Amino acid sequence: MNQNSNRQDKEPVALLWDESFLWGVMAVRALKKAALPFKLIRSEDIKKGALSNYRMLFVPGGWASNKMKTLGEDGAGAIRSFVSSGGSYLGLCGGAGLATQDGIGIINISRMPTRERVPSFSGRIRLRTDDHKIWNGLKDKVVHAWWPSQFVVGDGSVKTLATYVEAMPDAFSSDINVGDITSSEEWEKLETLYDINLNPSRLFGQPAVVESAYGSGKVLLSLVHFDSPDDENGLVMLKNLWQYLAGAEPSVSQKHAETKSPLAPQRQSDISRLEAITKHIIEFGERNFLWFWRNPMLLQWRRGVRGLEYCTLYMLLKECAAVSEDRNPVSTTQAERMTKLRGLLIPFVKDAKNLLFKERIAMQQGHITYEKCSDPEIQALRNDLFSSSKSYGGRFKELLDEIDALLFELIKKSYD
Repeated sequence: MNQNSNRQDKEPVALLWDESFLWGVMAVRALKKAALPFKLIRSEDIKKGALSNYRMLFVPGGWASNKMKTLGEDGAGAIRSFVSSGGSYLGLCGGAGLATQDGIGIINISRMPTRERVPSFSGRIRLRTDDHKIWNGLKDKVVHAWWPSQFVVGDGSVKTLATYVEAMPDAFSSDINVGDITSSEEWEKLETLYDINLNPSRLFGQPAVVESAYGSGKVLLSLVHFDSPDDENGLVMLKNLWQYLAGAEPSVSQKHAETKSPLAPQRQSDISRLEAITKHIIEFGERNFLWFWRNPMLLQWRRGVRGLEYCTLYMLLKECAAVSEDRNPVSTTQAERMTKLRGLLIPFVKDAKNLLFKERIAMQQGHITYEKCSDPEIQALRNDLFSSSKSYGGRFKELLDEIDALLFELIKKSYD
């Protein structure tokens, strides 16, 4: 009997929004483009038993440790119970990490220590796949990975559905274009300079997609992003995964809804003005040669600055402006939130531009990373804006949480 046969009266898919940020927006856009059904939920909903209404839980990318904090043991226990009783779990990248033994423990794999893996790979990469039905219709088996973790498989009960083969020439390792490096000797020199593993050949044969049973349910984890922008292979994969794990097909109603593009032009509003303020950071980084756009949603930045954080702020506010309905008055709560956001955002942008310029100069004087710099003024600014944590902190996290709460309200209204 199909594990979902007793769940056909349920909603197909719940998408866990918390601590996904940019990756949540990326996932929502891809699912709308693929016309796949889903509902947004938060950790508090899971703690209150919301998963009993669904066949599958989908967890997008983001920091797994932060997702775990929002769930707490009650939320983690609810997910374990949901899967054990026949539900399906799909995790991409950070959502995959959440399921491992380092997280809620519904699959017997762990994550490789950062020092041992290739921590800064991003872009297109080719897979070797098995004959599983989820690969039906995949053309060239080239997919996208965005700074993924790496798996350490614990036992034979975990099936490896795909492994990495080769990085495409337009991929990057840290801020180095893969196609520009022609020998292992060059990679060795760069690894000594950067003090991290960079050579993408180290990924060869490593598991990229895995599957395991947990009780009566399925757990499928992918370190590659099938929700990447403009990725036709990814859309094929998402449709296959929805059918396999939730028994769900593309929806006609979803297709009609998708014709209203979330990127449609909007009249100038308070939200779009906040977006314009954040855009100043992006433009500052572009004209100072600190980053450029890889695709419509992701920047490629130079080693030594925090490009993903600035990109995340901009894209979340861009999405807020895109999905808001300017012809309707905002609620009192939303108006209060935007006032608070403006008060947080303006000084943050001013200080961030100051930090970025100082980091740009420091790059000319020596080797720096996002966390290490001998200039005490730079370090003080970094700690104030971001804290010393790589997984978001400081004034950035306070600002990010406010934007995320606003976006959740707007996106629920627009997409549900």
